[in-house]
Amino acid sequence: MYLIHPIVQGCAILLSLYVAFLGLQRFLMLHLKQKRRFLWKRHVRFGLVALIALLAGIAGGLSVVRLSWNKFLITGSHGITGLILVPLIVFGIITGVAMNKKKKKRRLLPLLHGINNTLIILVGLIQIHTGFEVYTAFVLGN
Repeated sequence: MYLIHPIVQGCAILLSLYVAFLGLQRFLMLHLKQKRRFLWKRHVRFGLVALIALLAGIAGGLSVVRLSWNKFLITGSHGITGLILVPLIVFGIITGVAMNKKKKKRRLLPLLHGINNTLIILVGLIQIHTGFEVYTAFVLGN
């Protein structure tokens, strides 16, 4: 039961790295005027999956802690940072869906979307480290 959360989050972070690579192609085209191929549908599809998986993983992490130790946020900065990610993830989903629904030339919204989602990935990578600390302290008892 304790490994479901890190497995889901790890897969979501790996997928988000791929989605970020796809998005980088769009950034290079739009802002640096480089000729690149942007796989729009793949970026949208996998991006949505990655962000929803991250939300599900956060809910799963909160649930595991609640079911195992009858408390919330006992994991300190790891749990609090996970909750801080929720509005960023929601913003990523909303902006991504909006840009996909109404396709038009934009510069600012894609930039904000990319910065937001890059921040999610960077914080997610930090969460891996704090997650190991939580697993060691709470599950292994070291």
